[in-house]
Amino acid sequence: MTDKGSSVDRVYETLRDMAINFDFKPGERLNETHLTSKLNVSRTPLREALNRLVAEGFLTLAKGQGFFCRALSPEQILELYQLRCALETEALRIGISTAGDEDIAAFCAYLDETEKTYGTCEDLSELLNMDEEFHMRLAGLCGNGELCRTLKNVNERIRYVRLVNLRQLRENGAQASENSYLSAHRVVADAVRARDTDKAVTALRAHIERRREQTIELVRLAYSQLYVPAV
Repeated sequence: MTDKGSSVDRVYETLRDMAINFDFKPGERLNETHLTSKLNVSRTPLREALNRLVAEGFLTLAKGQGFFCRALSPEQILELYQLRCALETEALRIGISTAGDEDIAAFCAYLDETEKTYGTCEDLSELLNMDEEFHMRLAGLCGNGELCRTLKNVNERIRYVRLVNLRQLRENGAQASENSYLSAHRVVADAVRARDTDKAVTALRAHIERRREQTIELVRLAYSQLYVPAV
């Protein structure tokens, strides 16, 4: 890899993490001069990284104005949840019909292992990582790399809102609600193991849509945490 390519990738990864976590406020114009100094990079690799993030939906580009952080709106989050549901349920249908027994066994074994720590984990980011990993492994049973790459992008674009949701559950002491994640995962995994497509799709759809229904409240909470951070 060339030095230029390495610089672009390094800057891209840094900026992507910042965009995922809304280190840039929704709709905020990015200061390219500040970023070149902060990231110790020239403008060319910075621009290449920024354009990649525009293509992936993390930033927007306004002609003659520059780059802006993506919006955070109930409508956009709802659309992303709808896309997530469509991708995951289609991947599930394909996976149940085409995945090998050993692949399904490995998927179920992952859930068996994470169940041991999910209920006691105090790190909300790690909890979300485990949940995303479950869903990515489930989608991965379909063997469609393009579908999984799109799903990964969707997960990253709704990650901040999902983290807000987990924090809310933890602060409200909603252990039973957190455990419902595991219960829903177990229902889906058992249906996959039995190759019961209808049951698996119904359970997965209900699991995803349960959080989608809370979109407006979650976006409101996300804004409150972005602009009025906890002391």
